Amino acid sequence: MTAASYTEGPLRGVRVVELAGIGPGPFAGMVLGDLGADVVRVDRPGGAALGIDPAMDVTNRNKRSVTLDLKDPDGLAAVLDMAERADVLIEGNRPGVAERLGVGPDACLARNPSLVYARMTGWGQDGPLAQRAGHDIGYIALTGALGMTGPAEGPPYAAANLLGDYAGGSLYLVIGVLAALQHARTPEGRGQVVDAAIVDGTSHLTAMIHGMLAAGAWQDRRGANLLDGGAPFYGTYETADGGHMAVGALEPQFYREFTRLLGIESEVPGRDDPAAWGELRAVVAERFKARTRDEWNEVFRDSDACVAPVLSLREAPRHPHLAARGTFVEHAGITQPAPAPRFSETPAAVSRPPAVPGADAAEVARDWQLPALAEPARTDSAKDSDA
Repeated sequence: MTAASYTEGPLRGVRVVELAGIGPGPFAGMVLGDLGADVVRVDRPGGAALGIDPAMDVTNRNKRSVTLDLKDPDGLAAVLDMAERADVLIEGNRPGVAERLGVGPDACLARNPSLVYARMTGWGQDGPLAQRAGHDIGYIALTGALGMTGPAEGPPYAAANLLGDYAGGSLYLVIGVLAALQHARTPEGRGQVVDAAIVDGTSHLTAMIHGMLAAGAWQDRRGANLLDGGAPFYGTYETADGGHMAVGALEPQFYREFTRLLGIESEVPGRDDPAAWGELRAVVAERFKARTRDEWNEVFRDSDACVAPVLSLREAPRHPHLAARGTFVEHAGITQPAPAPRFSETPAAVSRPPAVPGADAAEVARDWQLPALAEPARTDSAKDSDA
């Protein structure tokens, strides 16, 4: 694990206003901050929305925070002044809430025609479900992505909120922001609204599977396909100590190495006959149960069998490969994933700890030339719901 150091990053000079929310919006802001953007989070008076100590919320690293009440005229005026000086504004409220608060696209783009106004929702800005509450699991359920997970005999299961909120939501918002920034900076370019809906992004992630489905190479059910646990040479197996090994021996040459090292090359049926997959899976499972996870890791460690131990979140940073690459860093006492991807000329790093609500008002007021931000925030009233 490497120690984090200050770096400017490829987005140095880009100013981002992030209206406080939870989930995919803050993660998108973190990614932009990791890449060097000056991200200022506008927190509401009354505390953090996530319910954990703000100093431990890694998705608010590489940001600064000011506290403003958008229902107060002075707070609203301050946010519009920030939008006028920003390149990007991120908001994750339900459709119509930002407009009612006075910080919708029309109001902000009137102040700054070059602004990229980035909207993060689950269902999108329109459609029958646009005003409905929701969470990651519901969004990925509707797109068909959740239906691909889990064993054939049991229910589907979600991998925390990684697939919808962050892969289908945050990262698509970042893609949209970067593309819109590029357009805004062309000779005839201007600002625009980016509508990033988790259902859209998650659906987009299934493009290859839809192609395979159309070609007859994918069955529309769980546990019957090459990549969903149906194939016994692409899945996970329990070891003697209750651990697990992940097997991805898809190509024939890797499969031969896999069966050789597992010690079953002379006792298994052909891998190309799906009718024999049940028998093959049973042989592989029985063999893996004969040793511990660490023992099997030693067997496969230096091979091309495409086998890896299934590590926990606390184990992962200590893996020799991840440690050598600095995939995780420790900053402000928190072990956390390092910024990704990597850049040869403008490397990114974790340079600031998670922003504590309102702690950076004086600093932002100076840097953005907005002295009103340094004034104490008024007491908040009722809050509108996020997406």
